[in-house]
Parts: sequence; C-alpha cells; structure tokens
Amino acid sequence: MSVAGIVDAHVHLMPPRLMAAIRESLSGEAGWTFDHPVERERMEAALRSAGVERYFALPYAHEAGVAEELNEWVLDAADRSDMAVPFATVHGDDDVDAVVRRAFEAGARGLKFQCPVQECGPADPRLTPAFELAAEYDRPVLFHAGTAPTFEASPHVGADQFARFVDSFPDVRACAAHMGAYETPEFVEFARRHDQVFLDTTMALSPRSEEFLGFDPATVTDETLSSLARSIMFGSDFPNLPYAYDDERRGLLDRDLPESAYRDIFRRTAERFLGER
Repeated sequence: MSVAGIVDAHVHLMPPRLMAAIRESLSGEAGWTFDHPVERERMEAALRSAGVERYFALPYAHEAGVAEELNEWVLDAADRSDMAVPFATVHGDDDVDAVVRRAFEAGARGLKFQCPVQECGPADPRLTPAFELAAEYDRPVLFHAGTAPTFEASPHVGADQFARFVDSFPDVRACAAHMGAYETPEFVEFARRHDQVFLDTTMALSPRSEEFLGFDPATVTDETLSSLARSIMFGSDFPNLPYAYDDERRGLLDRDLPESAYRDIFRRTAERFLGER
C-alpha cells in the first residue's frame, strides 16, 4: 500500500554542530551509525522522495541557556521551508515562562522534551510554566517519556511520570514518542482512556526495532493500531535513524490495517495533534 501526503511527526532539525554532538553521543551509548544527511535541504529532499509532505522539526535543549537560540534557529529554518512544522524546547533551569512564550509568539507549533537527556520530564515542577503556556496557546507537547533505549534508570521518564502530567494538564495534547517503549502497554492504555494522549511509532514498529531499540513490534497488535489510529502517528527519528528510512515505514505498511487507519497514522492524527482537525 502507498500513502500520499505523509506527515512525519518525529524529525530532528538542529544546527550541524549540535547534531554532530548528538550523533556522537548516540554512537557511544548505543553503538549506532548514521548515513542520513543533516542539512535541511538534503534532509527534505530525502523525505520528499519518500512521500513526506510535512514533518515536525524537533529540537531539544541538553543544558540550560541554549534553548532560546536553538528555538530561533529552528524557527528561522522553518521559515525557509515548505515542509517543516517548527517545535520549540526549553530546559528546566531556564527562565521557562519567558523562553516558551517567546517561542510560541514567534510561531512554534508545540514543545519537544527529550526527558532523560534534558533531565526534566512530564512531572517536573520546573516545567509547569511551559505546560500552562501550552494550554493557554493550545500547543501540543511531545515527550520522550519512555525508558527505551537506554534510560531505564532515569527518574525523568516512565508511565508514572507521564500519568501525573495527564492528570495535571488534561487540556494539553501530549504525545509519548516511541510508543512509550519499554512501557508500551501502559502508554497504550493512556491513549485508550484519554483523548488528548497520543503515541508516535518512532523506531518501535520497524522490522529493525528489535535490533536497534530492543523492542518487539509484534507486541503492538494490528487491532491496537486500528482501534487507536486516531491517537497514533507515524514518526521516524530522521535523520538520526541507524537504518534505511523505508525500513521505518515498512513495518507499518506490511500490516493488514484498514485504509482509514493508514490515513490516520500517516497524516490525519498528526493534524489532530497540531490542532488542525
């Protein structure tokens, strides 16, 4: 099956030096290697050739004091793109209210947190101003909220942390990346019970998922994907993907899902997450 007008809900667009540092860290911790381009124009050419029409441009601030400049860089890059949907980020030790408000006023469509790397997560009180502004501006939040691939010991991730956010901010649309791995059943249940909870498929449903993420995609059934298609959106982690982009989509396209589910997962759910539906 082919799907047109794909929205990739999990792409990292960042300055080259920061991207190089992230790749070096991933290579050291997980042993991954990367072949995909990191320059925006080349990234977009590769995505466009794969049928992607738009993508979420996701930054994250690994330390205090860098978020504002990073957000400005992403917003500027998105201004020169007809594909990028710019998100912003903030660190827990920043002036959270000021950084997030400026980003939203400048056009950021949501917030991204790589919780274990940033050492601040969905239950961190330092981020309360960011979440209050997300509610005020009707902007969604995308979290790396699960323990995969190497974050089991982090106090900033896990289903319990995410549950506290959902209870505290019921009006904010929130996505758990990577299907919430390794606590996928708990995150799936959140999506069943709460209309504002989303999941993305990033690196969790590929034929390469077990090899690189340590997660068996077969544990997520076709029935789950079909019944929750309005809450599940396709994501890839491009360009920091340690295998071919087509492998990321193939895990979904080889499933026996209804056409309506594919339209949701590959496009319409992302539009709902953004508040466009």
